Amino acid sequence: MSLSAVLLAVGASPSPSPSESLAPAVPSLQDAQESATNAASWVEQNWSTWLAIGLRVLLILVIAAVLRVVVRRSITKLIDRMNRTVQAVDGTALGGLLVNAERRRQRSQAIGSVLRSVASFLIVGTAALMVLGTFQINLAPLLASAGVAGVAIGFGARNLVTDFLSGVFMILEDQYGVGDTIDSGVASGEVIEVGLRVTKLRGDNGEIWYVRNGEVKRIGNLSQGWATANVDVTVRADEDLDRVKATLDEVAEKMGKEEPWNELLWSPIEVLGLDSVLLDSMVVRVSAKTMPGKSLTVERELRWRIKRAFDAADIQIVGGATATAQEDPAPDPTAAVAPPSVYANTGSPQSAAASPLTPPSAAK
Repeated sequence: MSLSAVLLAVGASPSPSPSESLAPAVPSLQDAQESATNAASWVEQNWSTWLAIGLRVLLILVIAAVLRVVVRRSITKLIDRMNRTVQAVDGTALGGLLVNAERRRQRSQAIGSVLRSVASFLIVGTAALMVLGTFQINLAPLLASAGVAGVAIGFGARNLVTDFLSGVFMILEDQYGVGDTIDSGVASGEVIEVGLRVTKLRGDNGEIWYVRNGEVKRIGNLSQGWATANVDVTVRADEDLDRVKATLDEVAEKMGKEEPWNELLWSPIEVLGLDSVLLDSMVVRVSAKTMPGKSLTVERELRWRIKRAFDAADIQIVGGATATAQEDPAPDPTAAVAPPSVYANTGSPQSAAASPLTPPSAAK
């Protein structure tokens, strides 16, 4: 059959009327019954599967919520028990080595917050992965993407991660706290705030240092344990050592019995002996263990008492090299000679002012 015959046959076929093409197809009662039957059969076939999935998801969520609450409460009770254990030794000999109430409170809050956040993240994250696995979702691409994103974030914010981890370990190990005087290498001063990323220090001149925890390589805590007060007394080489030692022992015994020094001193003041001997002087060292942060106060008071005791005992304290006595200088041979006078020069203004005036008749 040729193409023209086909076109004629198509053109000869009756075209549908506009009313027939625009009228919507109304489903019959038989079609609706068939659709409802198919939906009911599909629900009947899959309701047990969906019910099992829903129950499994609900069970996972309930277990995760209960476990999260239990773990958080356990962490809070553990922190409270640690605080009560520390408070039980307050007022004893061990209490001086422990931290103050503000430091305990801040450290407990920081440790509890970190532990609760970590526990919540692990529990919620595990529950979310289990829920996705229940819906038959392939977790391999998701875990791979999360791993890549974690690596990228780790490289981009490695300093932030380092600061955070360093802060967590500093708080957990109780390296320092609020009120401690520390030397962090980059700055030194009194700790006024401890954070997971930054530690604030108050310097000796009142300035505030913001030290990143990740940059701290070493920490010298001057407020834990005890401090040492050392005083070096320099006397002349010809002084009687027995008399010097007896005077120092008397000062040490008297100071150790008086308040408030008997509380600041954690051991008797000891005269350690000669620290160095020179041709014209010798150094005697006095030492004592004190409360942390009170060594300078004890040293100043000890120097004050030693100076007064040595003055009363007629023991001379020298500083460094002994100054040599200065001899009388030779008389100046020009001291008896009078200084030259300006009036000796006839051309000077002083000499002209002192000259008598010439009479007018003499001038003619």
